[in-house]
Amino acid sequence: MGESGDIARLSAWVHGRVQGVGFRWWTRSRALELGLTGHATNARDGRVHVIAEGPRDDCERLLELLRSGDTPGRVTLVVESWEPARGDMTGFEER
Repeated sequence: MGESGDIARLSAWVHGRVQGVGFRWWTRSRALELGLTGHATNARDGRVHVIAEGPRDDCERLLELLRSGDTPGRVTLVVESWEPARGDMTGFEER
């Protein structure tokens, strides 16, 4: 984990049946296993917004996991965007 020195910030909007099914808890567990910081937040429209920061390869692995079909609930779409890391988060929270 974390072999790349390229630190990035992933923003992922997860669509589908992802609220009320343990999705944020599952995402937090995977992110912590990968050593990422950030949060997973329920949106009013039923999506979950995931912000993760850390080595780019680990963020990409989290993105693969979000799209894997092995998540709680049912993910129908993940829309990603990338930006430089800000370094303003510690730990990984469910919000």
